[in-house]
Amino acid sequence: MTDPLDLHERLKPRIQPRPRDEALYARARSEGLTELQARVLAGRLAGYRGELAPLVSPSLRHLAHPERLADARRAAERIARAVVDGEHVGILTDYDVDGITSHVVIRRTLVELFGVPEARLHSLIGHRIHDGYGISLPLVERTLSLAPRPSLVITADCGSSDEPRIARLKAAGIEVVVSDHHALPVEGPPPSAYATVNPTRNDCDYPDPTIAGCMVAWLTMSLARQVLIEWGVLPASTPKLSPWLSYVALGTVADCVSLGGSAANRAVVSHGLTLINRMDAACWRAMAARLGDDSVPFDAETLAFQMGPRINARSRLDDPYAALHFMLAEDDAIAHRHLETLDQDNQSRKAIEAEMTEQARALAMAPLTADEPAIVVFLESGHPGVQGIVASRLVQAFGRPTLVLTPAAAPGMLTGSGRSIEGLHLRDALQRTSELAPEALPRFGGHRGAAGVGVPVDRLGEFRAAFLQAVAEQLGDTELYPRVFTDGELAPHQLSLATLAELEVLGPYGREFDAPLFEGEFLIEALRPVGADGSHLMLELSAGAAATRAIWFRALTPGEIPAFGVGDRLRCAYKLNRNRWRGRESLQLMIEHAERTP
Repeated sequence: MTDPLDLHERLKPRIQPRPRDEALYARARSEGLTELQARVLAGRLAGYRGELAPLVSPSLRHLAHPERLADARRAAERIARAVVDGEHVGILTDYDVDGITSHVVIRRTLVELFGVPEARLHSLIGHRIHDGYGISLPLVERTLSLAPRPSLVITADCGSSDEPRIARLKAAGIEVVVSDHHALPVEGPPPSAYATVNPTRNDCDYPDPTIAGCMVAWLTMSLARQVLIEWGVLPASTPKLSPWLSYVALGTVADCVSLGGSAANRAVVSHGLTLINRMDAACWRAMAARLGDDSVPFDAETLAFQMGPRINARSRLDDPYAALHFMLAEDDAIAHRHLETLDQDNQSRKAIEAEMTEQARALAMAPLTADEPAIVVFLESGHPGVQGIVASRLVQAFGRPTLVLTPAAAPGMLTGSGRSIEGLHLRDALQRTSELAPEALPRFGGHRGAAGVGVPVDRLGEFRAAFLQAVAEQLGDTELYPRVFTDGELAPHQLSLATLAELEVLGPYGREFDAPLFEGEFLIEALRPVGADGSHLMLELSAGAAATRAIWFRALTPGEIPAFGVGDRLRCAYKLNRNRWRGRESLQLMIEHAERTP
């Protein structure tokens, strides 16, 4: 057990420089990158020995052909046959942003490029709370009750672990083409599926297993277009699916797949942002109007922190179809109407999240005091729709992998979402948990950084013990505490828009390629609380002769008085930010963490 005073000290975030791959740093400098750019790359791509050009200058030419995906040709030919034969087709996708954008890609391709009538398509998206993830039993029943019943179901962002439900559909005469990116069960692809397109398959030759579900769907549908042209059904002049990469960019960023050593993910996000900023679709225009003129052009952070949460909020609290209708809206009025619903849900989600996070932090004190390698909390009255967000908050606060569980719709079951830390593959840890206690973890799925679980209520203790053992086996003697990794210090003259532009060249930033974060000591020239509840701080900081504006979001709890004032010195971890106001731009520091220095 840990003394409470020691625990308080141990849980203080520590600002420390990122480990730097010196060989990569030297190579980046020799290839013409600036010192700062080389520093950023070397802090994010440790051990990377591939070419730098595809990462530094993302391009679609670096995408591998979809034929390299195992089963992709078989899947594409089955989809093409459904188009030719006039079959009814079900589109079954997950309810999160990756699933919704996958749905849009498949539906728009079938209707606008392949000429399939809307009446022959059936949208099948599960309800997070009532149905659960993937090809759930309620979704199977809904599919079987359709009239006319589809003879083909195309999944996206789900299906790899759903063999029993796929077998049920197959027995009813419905063939299932799975397109997914989640890790497969140890026994391999679901045998009842007509085809399973998943870059994580052991027999798959696709060079990048980190692509999102929407990208797998995009590649599969692109190959279906090629098949229909080969068969003479479509003319060779049929447009490619390139415009849909705007949706793929959103799904890729929101699903937190790697933007580090993945040339494919960096290319689709970079190209997709270019498409989005043309504002050709009503959904992008409505979001720009909602965020204000100064929000354009969108960047990856806009997708991650503005669009993604609004689309996810709908499925977290209710059925996800408003999000689908928003993405598919053909005119601005319809898009604005659906966005209003998403916005209201997002506000509700924030309130629920704040309450659950407070409860979860209190429950986390026991495992932290016991110095356990992971946090597992059960919130008896928690909302399942925000488990993942709450888990992320605890990871950020305590520096440990976290699982947040709440009651499931099924009697006697709990559902949970987890988030990981650097150095722990969460899905692998759950696989090991399943081996240690199979009856305590009948269902799980996910990837390195995030995962979901289903746990019987009466086996929670058994599950928890097995999970802690699995995490301990992976982490070994790793010291666990909240870390704030920075890219070092900037000289006073580098606090400029020119430096920000130098860094933006390396974008897009995202998971496993975090936006640059720097550290430095500043004198407080001025400060004042801002925001409706006074929880944010606006500061003026100086380092040397020049003063710079800074904003620190959620610096205080409502009503709290800062523990420092004008004339004090702060050691800050901060990002450079372009502040736009009425067409004018200025540099602003965004403080992530700060502590008063003696």
